[in-house]
Amino acid sequence: MNQRPSSADNGLAEIFGAPVADLYETAAVSPGAAALTRALDLRSFLALAEEQVARVRDRVHETMAPGRDMNELSADELRFDAQWLAAALDARDGYLTALGQLLRTMPPQTAPVPSRPVQFAQPQITTTLPPTAAPAPPRAGAAPEHRP
Repeated sequence: MNQRPSSADNGLAEIFGAPVADLYETAAVSPGAAALTRALDLRSFLALAEEQVARVRDRVHETMAPGRDMNELSADELRFDAQWLAAALDARDGYLTALGQLLRTMPPQTAPVPSRPVQFAQPQITTTLPPTAAPAPPRAGAAPEHRP
């Protein structure tokens, strides 16, 4: 399971009716849950992109802290961080859009996705002949014999 949090976790838990950790377990044992698998894949990519956004943001904040020595500032480094931040934000927006589209096209979830296929018991039908019925002749229903 992806341990990184994402901004989509609460929505996924609400839509699929289970916490994200449980959804990863369900997807691992239910290969037929294609929509869930796709949603979790997009969620994992989103979490990674959001982590990158946070790293760049935190690095810029640290670099620009009021107590920092101005001689340590580098316009080139800040320009590189701005480009990296733009790329990470574009990726995040793309994953959010794709996840939203996937969730809108899914059929409504009425219950959590089962972890294994449902098996139905086959009913057995038994009959008995009434006590007054006569037994069938020994060759009843048999094909006629061919005689040369």
